Amino acid sequence: MPYRGRAAEIAPLRAQLVCVMLIAMSVSFEFLRGTLGVLGLGCAYMAGRSLASVRKGWQKISTLYGWIIRALVCLTAIVFRHPVDNMAIGVWCLAAAAFAIAWWQTMRQKPPEDLSRQIFP
Repeated sequence: MPYRGRAAEIAPLRAQLVCVMLIAMSVSFEFLRGTLGVLGLGCAYMAGRSLASVRKGWQKISTLYGWIIRALVCLTAIVFRHPVDNMAIGVWCLAAAAFAIAWWQTMRQKPPEDLSRQIFP
């Protein structure tokens, strides 16, 4: 088999790279805003749980700072290239509610049941 050169070996890889770039570029910015909103909601929820855990002494404060930074980055990235609109305000309100609900659930968590007398009579 004759040697075709380096260009013949790279050509299939270039075609795959072009296909991947076209697929990646076809995603709309509204979809990305929605994805960032969902990530921001999750991070806000975890920040609320982390705040309650820090107050109870279960976690270090660095964990709380990490979740707060993640939530702020995701929630501010929603309005990076867009004006503040109803979607952004709605996501911010839901994030605040998720933070409060997570804090409330974690602060009022029931202690685990003591089943040792039922297991070992």
